[in-house]
Amino acid sequence: MNAIPSRTAGHRVLRFALGAAGVVALAATSACSTTAPSASTANASGSASAGGGTVIQVVAAENFWGSIATQLGGSHAHVASIITNPDTDPHSYEPTAGDARTVTTAQYVIVNGIGYDGWADKLLSTNPGSGRTELKVGDLVGIQPGGNPHRWYSPDNVHQVIERITADYKKIDPADAAYFDQRKTTFETQTLAPYNQLISDIRAKYAGTPIGASESIVTPLAEGLGLKMLTPETFLDAMSEGTDPTAADKATIDQQIRTKQIKVYVYNSQNSTPDVVAQVNLAKSEGIPVTTVTETLAPASATFQQWQTTELQGIEAALAKATGK
Repeated sequence: MNAIPSRTAGHRVLRFALGAAGVVALAATSACSTTAPSASTANASGSASAGGGTVIQVVAAENFWGSIATQLGGSHAHVASIITNPDTDPHSYEPTAGDARTVTTAQYVIVNGIGYDGWADKLLSTNPGSGRTELKVGDLVGIQPGGNPHRWYSPDNVHQVIERITADYKKIDPADAAYFDQRKTTFETQTLAPYNQLISDIRAKYAGTPIGASESIVTPLAEGLGLKMLTPETFLDAMSEGTDPTAADKATIDQQIRTKQIKVYVYNSQNSTPDVVAQVNLAKSEGIPVTTVTETLAPASATFQQWQTTELQGIEAALAKATGK
């Protein structure tokens, strides 16, 4: 298992080049973008004609929400995601001038909120768009600042976001409402079928199984799967926020591993600090199955469902190995 280098001072930071070259690179490499409409087809509202239809200009702060928005929008949405590199930490990202221009010209902007991407909130407040629709996921799902921001790992919250994006698309482009309804139905019943089935199967077979984790990114998923998180919340939060965990929390986790109170250990391979590496190694030495998750799409070219299904399969296999079921 190859660990990606840990975040500098608790966070991973990717330095993006400023200026026109950086903006072009961002647009060209976004894993969640569809083909950009030409300037000659843009109408006065910022939409564009695609075979006579409207194309909504969408910006997502992170590519996991951007992937969903792309698939729900189909040919009637052009989605550009700002965070697309797996080594970029959304917590500490520094937006470019190009990002600000992209947000300013967008008709629809999707941000996570809950303090996760505060830089995106600043872009919205400093670049007010006339008639722009904004979705803040934290506000939608009722999680206040200070709560767990990793809502894309909550299956219930994912489905709430799907509902809202579709509803917003229909309000922005009512002429294509039937198209958006069809995209949503296909996405939920067919595209997400393996994802939904894995969640259902794991809940049915392993609900209540105690697990340990490296940070709070795993908590919403554990809740969605019905698994019992034993790792102290203070440790999970410290690791997610890039602060030093307490010696007491580390001792508790070591004890949980050595006495096999946890059946599986799940860690974020994009944030492999020395403390996490030590816990992974200890779990392996004690015969506890270890599996991984990542904070953003990995690889960056994956869709939301490909990424999540692969991780869920890893968790299911680890649980099966640990329990013999």
